[in-house]
Amino acid sequence: MYKLNTDPRADAIYVQVSDLPVTYSKELDDNRVVDYSHDDIPVGIEFLSVSEGIDLNDLPLNLQLSAAFEGLGIKILA
Repeated sequence: MYKLNTDPRADAIYVQVSDLPVTYSKELDDNRVVDYSHDDIPVGIEFLSVSEGIDLNDLPLNLQLSAAFEGLGIKILA
């Protein structure tokens, strides 16, 4: 199960997908950053401007993330 940390004031959500330490981050665009472990395993994903919707395209674990957001009232962009 993923851990979702929301920050309504920042209009952001961080999804922790692993307990591994973060070694580096990759900014996909202005609203998405993926954190990785030293062996390139996704550790977490930060979403910004979530009130506008969340883009899951080109993300690792996108199908699992879609299920994790189900029922939260967040628009999923395709």
